[in-house]
Amino acid sequence: MFDTKWKGKSMVVLRHPLINPVAFGALLQYLYTGHLDIGVEHVSDCERLAKQCQLWDLLSDLEAKLASKPGTCVKVLTIEPPATDPRLREDMVLLADCALPPELRGDLGELPFPFPDGFNSCPDVCFRVAGCSFLCHKAFFCGRSDYFRALLDDHFRESEEPEASGGPPAVSLHGISPEVFTHVLYYVYSDHTELSPEAAYDVLSVADMYLLPGLKRLCGRSLAQLLDEDSVVGVWRVAKLFRLARLEDQCTEYMAKIIEKLVEREDFAEAVREEAAAVAARQETDSIPLVDDIRFHVASTVQTYSAIEEAQQRLQALEDLLMSIGLDC
Repeated sequence: MFDTKWKGKSMVVLRHPLINPVAFGALLQYLYTGHLDIGVEHVSDCERLAKQCQLWDLLSDLEAKLASKPGTCVKVLTIEPPATDPRLREDMVLLADCALPPELRGDLGELPFPFPDGFNSCPDVCFRVAGCSFLCHKAFFCGRSDYFRALLDDHFRESEEPEASGGPPAVSLHGISPEVFTHVLYYVYSDHTELSPEAAYDVLSVADMYLLPGLKRLCGRSLAQLLDEDSVVGVWRVAKLFRLARLEDQCTEYMAKIIEKLVEREDFAEAVREEAAAVAARQETDSIPLVDDIRFHVASTVQTYSAIEEAQQRLQALEDLLMSIGLDC
C-alpha cells in the first residue's frame, strides 16, 4: 500500500470499519519492537490484521500464545520474543543493507526482498562519506547518538547539500572512511557489527566521537582478542584513553599472568611511571592504580598452597621493578 495507493502521501487515514485502532496500535508495537501487549478482547482483531498484512510470524506467535493458556483467565496477552530471537535484528540488518552504497555491497549481491520492483526503504537523509552515499534514516541515528541528533539539527549541521533528483538531503561526514562508517551503520541499525581486531582501533575512535558507547564496548571485546606479551600495554593504554573499564581489567588480569616477563619490558616500566605521575598530589608511598590492579589479580589466583609460592614470585618481580625505577607503593 505504501508503494502504490499511499505513495507520496505524508498522512494516511485508515477509516475501514473492520480496523480496530487498538489492534493496529499493537501491530505497530510488534513491528517496531518485536513485542506486543493487547487485551484478550482485541486479539481476534489483531489476528485479522496480521492476516491482512501477511505478518505470518505474528499470527503464529498469537496462536501459540493462545494455545498455551487453555482454561486460564487472561486479561492481557503479551508476546515477548526470547533474547536469542534473531528476527527483529535481521529486519534491521536489511535496512542497513539498503543504506549501503552499491560499491560497498560486495558479496551481498541482489538483496533478498520479495518485491518485484525492488524495495524502497524510504530514507530521509544521505550521509556522504569520501564520495560514497549512504541512504539512511534520521530516526535511527538521532535515537542512538546525541552527536547525530545535534548534527542533523539546523544549528549544528556540518554541511548539507540540496536534494538531488528528489532524493533526501545530503550531509557530509569528514575524517572517516566508508569502511569504518559501514561498521557504524550496522551498529546503529542492529546493535551489532562484525568487527575484526585490526579494524577495532579505527572504529573505536569514531565510536567515541559519535557518542556510541555500545559500539565502543564492541570494539573493546574485539581488542581483547589481541592480548599478548607485545600488545597488552598498548591495548591497556587504549582502554584507559577511551574509558573501557572491562577491557582495562582484562589487560591488568593478563599482565598479572605474565608479570615476570613484563617487568623486563621498557614499555611496561614507562606505563607504571606514567600512572604514578598521573596520581594528583601523590606522596612517596601512595598507591599506583596499575600496580594495585595487577597485585589484586595475582592474589585472586591463589587457591592452593602450591600457588602461593608462584604468586609470591610474581609479586616480588613487580616489587623489584618498582625499586629499580625509584617508586614505592
